[in-house]
Amino acid sequence: MKSVLALLLLSLSSLSHAHLTVYTGTFAPEVAGATGSGSLYMEYDDDGHTLFIQADFTGLSGLTNNAHIHCCTAAPNTGTAGVALAQGGLLPGFPLGISGGSYTRLIDLTQANQYSAAFVTASGGTASGAEQRLIANLTSGNAYFNIHSTTFGGGEIRAFVTAVPEPASQALMGAGVAVVALLARRRRRT
Repeated sequence: MKSVLALLLLSLSSLSHAHLTVYTGTFAPEVAGATGSGSLYMEYDDDGHTLFIQADFTGLSGLTNNAHIHCCTAAPNTGTAGVALAQGGLLPGFPLGISGGSYTRLIDLTQANQYSAAFVTASGGTASGAEQRLIANLTSGNAYFNIHSTTFGGGEIRAFVTAVPEPASQALMGAGVAVVALLARRRRRT
């Protein structure tokens, strides 16, 4: 009975989150001579089908002239890929003509016009397919946020992201592991 309880606690850890996936990343120069840096926080809500983006960047060698999310690289955390998330080629509301600043936006992933046409086509022709493909590749490290500047038109800085476990999930997982360890210890004593 106690073993069943421990296994139940372990399995519930994956269900304890509020259907949110948090991603974090660090902007770094994409090419030699680029000088920008910054941080990236994204939150995917799989119930609301939205992606919240908070990007902070500074020290670009030129002024911003484009930004979007690219997908899907051949290997995690490296390589280049075509534009995936961009409305008319640019993330909606991204500030242009600055060398440092912030970008905060909630993007509705159910709208096909939020993606590049090529990405939608390659994702089965629907916004739903594009959403699933984008999130799978953000999670696997095969998508990145890219900021372009007047100095580096092909991209000055970019950030691959890492999914961050939710604190409640970590706590529940820890409790399950502790119960399993306690049960194993008791069995060794008897």
